[in-house]
Amino acid sequence: MLRKLLNSKALAITLATSLSAFAGDTKTPDTSAKTETKKTEKKKPAKKDPDQIGNRDVGKGLNFYSLEKEIALGKSLATDIERQAKIVDDPLVAEYVSRVGQNLVRNSDAKVPFTIKVVDSEDVNAFALPGGFFYVNTGLIMAAESESELAGVMGHEIAHIAARHGTKQATKGTLANLATIPLMFTGFGWTGLAIRQGASILIPLAFLQFNQAQEREADVLGLQYMYKSGYDPTSFVDFFEKLQSREKRKPGTMSKIFSSHPPTGERVTDAQKNIGEMLTARPDYVVTTSEFNEVKARLLALNGRRKATPEDPNRPRLKRAPGGTIPSDDGSGGKKAPTEEDERPTLKKRQ
Repeated sequence: MLRKLLNSKALAITLATSLSAFAGDTKTPDTSAKTETKKTEKKKPAKKDPDQIGNRDVGKGLNFYSLEKEIALGKSLATDIERQAKIVDDPLVAEYVSRVGQNLVRNSDAKVPFTIKVVDSEDVNAFALPGGFFYVNTGLIMAAESESELAGVMGHEIAHIAARHGTKQATKGTLANLATIPLMFTGFGWTGLAIRQGASILIPLAFLQFNQAQEREADVLGLQYMYKSGYDPTSFVDFFEKLQSREKRKPGTMSKIFSSHPPTGERVTDAQKNIGEMLTARPDYVVTTSEFNEVKARLLALNGRRKATPEDPNRPRLKRAPGGTIPSDDGSGGKKAPTEEDERPTLKKRQ
């Protein structure tokens, strides 16, 4: 009887222990907090994260050009452009624009040194060659109402160089040509071909007409570069709204300049969306500077001076005294200069 009782107690203790262990093993851990943490810690794509600027390779992709070849190519094309275009050498203007651009370059993903110059042109534009050769038209400076608007367009062009869009486009063109006429490349390399294609035109379109995906990428990167440089990114939107308004007043003018860009209204919408998604609002931004206003005033003065003196005052001129003679090449001493009366038109009767 005692043995049965002991066995019953042992069985009860064993059963209770097993049930307790089973209950502990089946307890469900609370993972909802961890899941919520993972959701909030979701990272932005590197190309949309301004904190990753300089630590990401935005220029990766199929490209037949090394960085060294790209710089050499850009230098050659820049020489051709500067032989034909009028470069503004006024020290105040040139130094200011270069300084604004170099500040943006320091806050970009670019891996090449930049040479930045100003072109005397009324076109509202800027353009960047492969390898860090960058030109800003005076028309763009005059159209911008603030330094941050100017910086927005410059940031966009710097993004084209950082993402190596020019040589990527040239690589695609080369592949297309290789598929159709493979023997035409015999005897010279890729760089030589590119220089031959661009040597006879002011702006080598093969390196400047990017597809719309590349233009959108340059908009995204350019916004980040101006933001990291301290500028108000909404100025980028302001400037393109201004272009949109100008296009409505005079249809066709802006589309010629930005023919490869996405429609301006679409760019405005995309830029507003990207600013909200990518950039954390700051308490203050650089909008404009007194130097920007000084440079615009300087360009206005230079432009007014050119209009006032369309001819070079130092150009040699031939003056004749009344009744004097015009020199003759035959050594005869020349002939008498015509008087005002001699130069009057005369009517003759038909014979």
